[in-house]
Amino acid sequence: MLGLTVAHPDHDGDASEPTKPPLFAIPEADAPGAALKPTVKIAVEGSFRVIQSNGLPDHAPGIFPRRGNPNTIKPQSYKFRVPLHPKESPIPVHRGGYWWGVALNGVPFEPGTAESWNNDMRSGWRYEAATGFLNLGLDEHNAHVQPNGSYHYHALPNGLVKMLGGDDTKMLLVAWSADGFPVYTAQAYSAANDAKSPPRKMKSSYQLKKGPRPSEANSPSGNYDGHFTQDFEFIKNSGDLDECNGRFGITPEFPEGTYYYCISAEFPFVPRMWRGEPDVSFNKGDRPPGGGPGGNSQRQAPMGTSPRGILEDVPNAEPNQRPFTPQGGAGGMDSPRMPIVGALDTNHDGVIGAEEMNKAADALKALDKNHDGKLTADEFRGSAPSGNRPRISDGKIGPPSQP
Repeated sequence: MLGLTVAHPDHDGDASEPTKPPLFAIPEADAPGAALKPTVKIAVEGSFRVIQSNGLPDHAPGIFPRRGNPNTIKPQSYKFRVPLHPKESPIPVHRGGYWWGVALNGVPFEPGTAESWNNDMRSGWRYEAATGFLNLGLDEHNAHVQPNGSYHYHALPNGLVKMLGGDDTKMLLVAWSADGFPVYTAQAYSAANDAKSPPRKMKSSYQLKKGPRPSEANSPSGNYDGHFTQDFEFIKNSGDLDECNGRFGITPEFPEGTYYYCISAEFPFVPRMWRGEPDVSFNKGDRPPGGGPGGNSQRQAPMGTSPRGILEDVPNAEPNQRPFTPQGGAGGMDSPRMPIVGALDTNHDGVIGAEEMNKAADALKALDKNHDGKLTADEFRGSAPSGNRPRISDGKIGPPSQP
């Protein structure tokens, strides 16, 4: 008899709780045919949704090791928690060294890579995993394996989507982000506040930059072509989604409205930032933010050699079981960035490049909330994240609250 673990157990909730997501099952270790023996349990504990899993997918993964990825899939010991009532931050939140979110089958998402131009993370040019220029050994589910055996997604988890019935004619919940907001495929209601509007594919508002890359020391030459994260820029209102690759609207699980993310078919694929504060349980703890020095960092190949795909010499430990330490310690957590840094770092890559420096004056003016021609400490330092889950009232979707 098939052994099952229910991924969304029934629970009591108040009137503000969303409609319960549909149940689905993952074969347990003793289930016949469960070759990789995946396990996942999702339960509500207090004000959090807790996801525990061994990180093995409920679909057949690609064969590993493989070209571009020399690692073998191994069970992990994950315990993620996401807020039931997530709050929006005044500006998008960026964290280095965190899993971005976790799929309903317990497999985590990691949008970026550790591979950089000339094998020099200080260059600020990071290779992209899903644009097809660098072979990082992604399988047919847009996933591959880290040196400690953790299988993880870099784009749409095709096998999971298929197991959940597909998204051809409906919105499909596939994950929870680290800040607690739901994650869907790119298929969403064409009118954000109308559940009767026909679903269509949401389009990202990121675009490939035009022309040649800047002629700078310690940077790649050639035209912007998608090799690097920095080849793309966010163009507001050029697509359906915001800079976090999400929007506000009605969903099947949240009929009163919520902010939600989409995993798009084009860059950024998986969002690179959060609308709210990610929970510390998503801190991987196996490298410092942005790949800088300190902590349990990954050693790089000598500069000037070819990119290696997945780095192979990190400690073989379970990612989110490392002890948490504050900024600068082995946990690798960085504190929230001040609005002034977020305004200057327009592509949120952790580096203020030449183009961003040229646009600094305009970026700083955007922080002048009272338009008095100067920035006060409150304006450039910001305040703690605030706001409540958006609601839809009288057919209108409420914006995120402001500090």
